[in-house]
Amino acid sequence: MDNKSLSENFRGVAAVPKIVDHDERRLELVDATWRIIARQGLESATMREIATEAGFANGALKPYFPTKDTLLEFAFSHVFNRTNLRIAEVTAGRTGLDALRAFCLEVLPLDEERVNEARIVVPFWQKAINDRQKAAIHQESMAQRLVAIRRFLAEARDRGNVRAAVDDSILAGQLLNMLLGAQIEAALAPEGQTDFGHAAQLEGYLALLERA
Repeated sequence: MDNKSLSENFRGVAAVPKIVDHDERRLELVDATWRIIARQGLESATMREIATEAGFANGALKPYFPTKDTLLEFAFSHVFNRTNLRIAEVTAGRTGLDALRAFCLEVLPLDEERVNEARIVVPFWQKAINDRQKAAIHQESMAQRLVAIRRFLAEARDRGNVRAAVDDSILAGQLLNMLLGAQIEAALAPEGQTDFGHAAQLEGYLALLERA
């Protein structure tokens, strides 16, 4: 093959457009956002800092997230969905209190990963106080959690494993508030702390449900 043919071939290769996985890029940005918030807090997670952390050029975030608020909303939704995937895995084939325990252990901030998740959702809640769209996202997420908790409680009560003389809807609300409070405690704790006694508190709560 002569030089002219080689040159034409290389021009053809260079002309092939690079395929960009936009979903993967968004997740890279979310991961970068988590790391910054975990280290320095929400206010330090500027668009410039996020771009630098993710290895993007300044201004390259705009096609993916026009504003910091849209990035925060996506980050919260991703945390919620990722937790749901873990919940689906650990509760598969389980029912009643066994499933409820597994569900709660995936939400509780029992390790560094889940503490970092708490550091994402707590600033999101702060923003949601004065933002109806974010508040609606939170409310829908919590409604889904309540549905799952009530289902597990109903299964346990049908088997006689829950004897508490309190309506399941009230029990579900109590348990959800306990999970949310645990996330707040973890988000406000000193860096590196992951043991708050939450697992033992959960066992104590479930033991109360089993008593007549």
